[in-house]
Amino acid sequence: MKKFNTLISSAVPLPIEEVDTDQIIPARFLKATTREGFGDNLFCDWRYLPDGSPRPEFILNNPLYSGQILVAGRNFGCGSSREHAAWALADFGFLVVVSSFFADIFRGNALNNGLLPVQVSADFLHAIFSAIETNPKAAFEVDLERQTFTIISTGQSEHFEIDPYKKMCMINGYDDIDFLLSLKEKITAFEQTRLPKA
Repeated sequence: MKKFNTLISSAVPLPIEEVDTDQIIPARFLKATTREGFGDNLFCDWRYLPDGSPRPEFILNNPLYSGQILVAGRNFGCGSSREHAAWALADFGFLVVVSSFFADIFRGNALNNGLLPVQVSADFLHAIFSAIETNPKAAFEVDLERQTFTIISTGQSEHFEIDPYKKMCMINGYDDIDFLLSLKEKITAFEQTRLPKA
Protein backbone atom coordinates (compact mmCIF):
# COMPACT_ATOMS: atom_id res chain seq x y z
CA MET A 1 0.00 0.00 0.00
CA LYS A 2 1.00 3.63 -0.44
CA LYS A 3 2.04 5.59 2.63
CA PHE A 4 -0.57 8.01 3.96
CA ASN A 5 0.18 10.93 6.23
CA THR A 6 -1.39 14.22 5.10
CA LEU A 7 -3.76 14.84 2.21
CA ILE A 8 -5.02 18.18 0.91
CA SER A 9 -7.74 17.76 -1.68
CA SER A 10 -11.12 18.89 -2.91
CA ALA A 11 -14.01 16.50 -2.35
CA VAL A 12 -16.91 14.82 -4.11
CA PRO A 13 -20.21 15.13 -2.20
CA LEU A 14 -22.61 12.18 -2.01
CA PRO A 15 -25.25 13.30 0.52
CA ILE A 16 -27.13 10.00 0.52
CA GLU A 17 -27.66 7.93 3.68
CA GLU A 18 -27.57 4.13 3.95
CA VAL A 19 -25.37 3.60 0.89
CA ASP A 20 -24.82 -0.15 0.87
CA THR A 21 -22.03 -2.15 -0.72
CA ASP A 22 -24.28 -3.36 -3.57
CA GLN A 23 -24.83 0.26 -4.56
CA ILE A 24 -21.08 0.93 -4.30
CA ILE A 25 -20.22 -2.05 -6.54
CA PRO A 26 -23.10 -4.21 -7.82
CA ALA A 27 -22.81 -7.97 -7.29
CA ARG A 28 -22.59 -8.75 -11.01
CA PHE A 29 -19.08 -7.24 -11.08
CA LEU A 30 -17.63 -9.46 -8.34
CA LYS A 31 -16.23 -12.16 -10.62
CA ALA A 32 -12.70 -10.73 -10.79
CA THR A 33 -10.21 -11.71 -8.10
CA THR A 34 -7.73 -8.85 -8.51
CA ARG A 35 -8.33 -5.29 -7.34
CA GLU A 36 -7.78 -3.53 -10.66
CA GLY A 37 -10.61 -2.22 -12.82
CA PHE A 38 -13.35 -2.00 -10.21
CA GLY A 39 -13.28 1.81 -10.29
CA ASP A 40 -14.87 1.72 -13.75
CA ASN A 41 -18.02 0.24 -12.20
CA LEU A 42 -18.11 2.25 -8.96
CA PHE A 43 -21.77 3.24 -8.30
CA CYS A 44 -22.51 1.72 -11.72
CA ASP A 45 -26.31 1.66 -11.47
CA TRP A 46 -26.39 5.32 -10.39
CA ARG A 47 -23.58 6.43 -12.67
CA TYR A 48 -24.71 5.00 -16.03
CA LEU A 49 -27.92 4.80 -18.04
CA PRO A 50 -29.13 1.37 -19.27
CA ASP A 51 -27.39 2.00 -22.61
CA GLY A 52 -24.07 2.51 -20.82
CA SER A 53 -23.87 6.25 -21.31
CA PRO A 54 -23.11 8.48 -18.29
CA ARG A 55 -26.11 9.62 -16.27
CA PRO A 56 -25.65 13.44 -16.38
CA GLU A 57 -27.16 14.17 -12.97
CA PHE A 58 -24.97 11.74 -11.00
CA ILE A 59 -22.24 13.47 -9.02
CA LEU A 60 -19.30 11.46 -10.40
CA ASN A 61 -20.28 12.63 -13.89
CA ASN A 62 -20.35 16.31 -12.90
CA PRO A 63 -17.08 18.03 -13.90
CA LEU A 64 -17.57 20.61 -11.14
CA TYR A 65 -16.59 18.01 -8.53
CA SER A 66 -13.33 16.13 -8.23
CA GLY A 67 -10.77 15.11 -5.66
CA GLN A 68 -9.48 12.19 -3.62
CA ILE A 69 -12.07 12.59 -0.84
CA LEU A 70 -15.62 11.23 -0.99
CA VAL A 71 -18.03 12.83 1.48
CA ALA A 72 -21.04 10.59 2.06
CA GLY A 73 -24.17 10.46 4.19
CA ARG A 74 -24.68 8.46 7.37
CA ASN A 75 -24.15 4.66 7.49
CA PHE A 76 -21.93 4.38 4.45
CA GLY A 77 -20.88 0.85 3.46
CA CYS A 78 -23.74 -1.03 5.10
CA GLY A 79 -25.08 -4.29 3.66
CA SER A 80 -22.97 -7.26 2.59
CA SER A 81 -19.35 -7.64 3.62
CA ARG A 82 -17.83 -7.51 0.11
CA GLU A 83 -14.28 -6.19 0.12
CA HIS A 84 -14.77 -5.18 -3.51
CA ALA A 85 -16.53 -2.00 -2.34
CA ALA A 86 -13.27 -0.72 -0.87
CA TRP A 87 -11.41 -1.91 -3.98
CA ALA A 88 -13.75 0.06 -6.25
CA LEU A 89 -13.46 3.29 -4.26
CA ALA A 90 -9.66 3.03 -4.11
CA ASP A 91 -9.35 2.05 -7.77
CA PHE A 92 -11.43 5.08 -8.77
CA GLY A 93 -8.91 7.26 -6.96
CA PHE A 94 -10.43 8.01 -3.58
CA LEU A 95 -8.01 7.94 -0.64
CA VAL A 96 -10.49 9.09 2.03
CA VAL A 97 -14.20 8.53 2.67
CA VAL A 98 -15.96 10.80 5.18
CA SER A 99 -19.24 9.95 6.88
CA SER A 100 -20.95 10.36 10.23
CA PHE A 101 -21.14 6.55 10.56
CA PHE A 102 -19.58 3.54 8.82
CA ALA A 103 -20.55 -0.10 8.86
CA ASP A 104 -17.86 -1.94 10.85
CA ILE A 105 -17.00 -4.47 8.15
CA PHE A 106 -16.68 -1.76 5.52
CA ARG A 107 -14.41 0.23 7.86
CA GLY A 108 -12.13 -2.79 8.28
CA ASN A 109 -12.07 -3.54 4.56
CA ALA A 110 -11.26 0.09 3.77
CA LEU A 111 -8.35 0.22 6.21
CA ASN A 112 -7.00 -3.08 4.90
CA ASN A 113 -6.89 -1.59 1.40
CA GLY A 114 -5.34 1.80 2.08
CA LEU A 115 -8.64 3.70 2.07
CA LEU A 116 -9.05 5.94 5.13
CA PRO A 117 -12.57 6.07 6.64
CA VAL A 118 -12.97 9.33 8.56
CA GLN A 119 -15.97 9.35 10.89
CA VAL A 120 -17.11 12.81 11.99
CA SER A 121 -20.07 14.22 13.88
CA ALA A 122 -23.32 14.88 12.04
CA ASP A 123 -22.89 18.64 12.56
CA PHE A 124 -19.37 18.63 11.15
CA LEU A 125 -20.47 16.50 8.19
CA HIS A 126 -23.13 19.13 7.47
CA ALA A 127 -20.43 21.83 7.61
CA ILE A 128 -18.34 19.89 5.07
CA PHE A 129 -21.30 19.56 2.70
CA SER A 130 -22.00 23.30 3.12
CA ALA A 131 -18.40 24.17 2.27
CA ILE A 132 -18.62 22.12 -0.94
CA GLU A 133 -21.97 23.68 -1.83
CA THR A 134 -20.44 27.16 -1.42
CA ASN A 135 -17.35 26.23 -3.44
CA PRO A 136 -17.20 22.94 -5.39
CA LYS A 137 -13.41 23.23 -5.39
CA ALA A 138 -13.16 23.80 -1.61
CA ALA A 139 -10.04 22.19 -0.16
CA PHE A 140 -9.84 19.97 2.91
CA GLU A 141 -6.90 18.66 4.89
CA VAL A 142 -6.73 15.15 6.31
CA ASP A 143 -3.90 14.75 8.82
CA LEU A 144 -3.60 11.12 9.82
CA GLU A 145 -0.81 11.69 12.34
CA ARG A 146 -2.91 14.25 14.24
CA GLN A 147 -6.18 12.47 13.32
CA THR A 148 -7.86 15.67 12.17
CA PHE A 149 -10.07 16.66 9.26
CA THR A 150 -10.03 20.39 8.47
CA ILE A 151 -12.17 22.62 6.28
CA ILE A 152 -9.42 24.89 5.03
CA SER A 153 -11.65 27.83 4.05
CA THR A 154 -13.10 28.20 7.55
CA GLY A 155 -10.44 26.56 9.72
CA GLN A 156 -13.05 24.27 11.27
CA SER A 157 -11.47 21.02 12.33
CA GLU A 158 -12.57 17.82 13.99
CA HIS A 159 -10.66 14.90 15.48
CA PHE A 160 -11.42 11.39 14.23
CA GLU A 161 -10.69 7.98 15.75
CA ILE A 162 -8.67 5.18 14.18
CA ASP A 163 -7.28 1.91 15.48
CA PRO A 164 -3.62 2.59 16.47
CA TYR A 165 -2.35 -0.48 14.62
CA LYS A 166 -4.18 0.47 11.41
CA LYS A 167 -2.93 4.05 11.75
CA MET A 168 0.66 2.83 11.99
CA CYS A 169 0.15 0.56 8.97
CA MET A 170 -1.30 3.36 6.81
CA ILE A 171 1.45 5.83 7.74
CA ASN A 172 4.10 3.25 6.81
CA GLY A 173 2.28 1.83 3.79
CA TYR A 174 2.02 -1.63 5.38
CA ASP A 175 -0.53 -4.34 4.92
CA ASP A 176 -0.54 -7.08 7.58
CA ILE A 177 2.18 -9.08 5.81
CA ASP A 178 4.37 -6.00 5.34
CA PHE A 179 4.05 -5.32 9.07
CA LEU A 180 5.26 -8.82 9.92
CA LEU A 181 8.15 -8.50 7.48
CA SER A 182 9.14 -5.22 9.13
CA LEU A 183 9.66 -7.22 12.33
CA LYS A 184 11.82 -9.88 10.65
CA GLU A 185 15.05 -8.92 12.44
CA LYS A 186 13.33 -8.78 15.83
CA ILE A 187 11.62 -12.11 15.22
CA THR A 188 14.91 -13.69 14.15
CA ALA A 189 16.70 -12.30 17.22
CA PHE A 190 13.96 -13.62 19.49
CA GLU A 191 14.09 -17.06 17.89
CA GLN A 192 17.84 -17.14 18.45
CA THR A 193 17.27 -16.81 22.20
CA ARG A 194 15.08 -19.93 22.09
CA LEU A 195 17.63 -22.18 20.39
CA PRO A 196 18.98 -24.92 22.67
CA LYS A 197 22.49 -24.22 23.94
CA ALA A 198 25.23 -26.55 22.70
